[in-house]
Amino acid sequence: MLKTLRQAGIGLLALFSLAVAAADPDFAGFSHDEALDYSQAAIGTTLQGIELRKTDGSVTSIEAYRGKPLVISMIFTSCHHVCPNTTRYLDEVVQKARSALDEDSFQVVSIGFDTANDSPERMAEFRVRSAVDDPNWDFLSADAATMAELTRALGFIYYASPRGFDHLVQSTVVDGKGTIYRQVYGMSFDTPLLIEPLKELVFGRPREQSTLQHMTNRIRLFCTVYDPATDSYRIDISVFIGTFVGMVVSILFGTVLIKEWRRSIKAG
Repeated sequence: MLKTLRQAGIGLLALFSLAVAAADPDFAGFSHDEALDYSQAAIGTTLQGIELRKTDGSVTSIEAYRGKPLVISMIFTSCHHVCPNTTRYLDEVVQKARSALDEDSFQVVSIGFDTANDSPERMAEFRVRSAVDDPNWDFLSADAATMAELTRALGFIYYASPRGFDHLVQSTVVDGKGTIYRQVYGMSFDTPLLIEPLKELVFGRPREQSTLQHMTNRIRLFCTVYDPATDSYRIDISVFIGTFVGMVVSILFGTVLIKEWRRSIKAG
């Protein structure tokens, strides 16, 4: 009997230890560096099994966004400054990315993490207030259990505060297989911080394509460059032309050397 009780006690202690280990840390006590470390540790995580709701109430899943790169922005609808301004700025950068890349080459979602208030209706209102009309940008919500799983997978930090919530201002870039590829921080950020990883994924992602399409995408990857003077992207083929000319000159120079070498052998 005593042995049985002892084993039961050990079992309960083990379960308690597992529960403590699985619990989220005290984000309110995190330093800036600890918050970034927690967020960065999520890179390489594959998002799966996450059920979400669109603004019309229909059910979707994170897997529905596979096949193209995805940008995830976490917001809460009762926020009156940070989240609306973050969303508007993100929209500006997204439109620059649309101009530089194929129009429908990537997707964007804003997800409300305040599950008590961020209903599909509230997310629809937030979209209107933020003036987002991009057809490849969805506004989503979820239940508390799903949100806890999603935020943990994203490395997203938030906690209740007198302002409603304090949270890491974070945009997450996910590749076409659902794996977290890059984290971008701040209400505003340098344009290339978001567009460069998207460019890498759009022009470098494996897909069924002809040799010509593959070559074209590789050229666009290297020739789509950021212009800091206009804060936009443009096609610059000078690098490609310079490389091509350099290759031609090298071939011609090599041909001349080989001919001279053969001529010297015949003469000697």
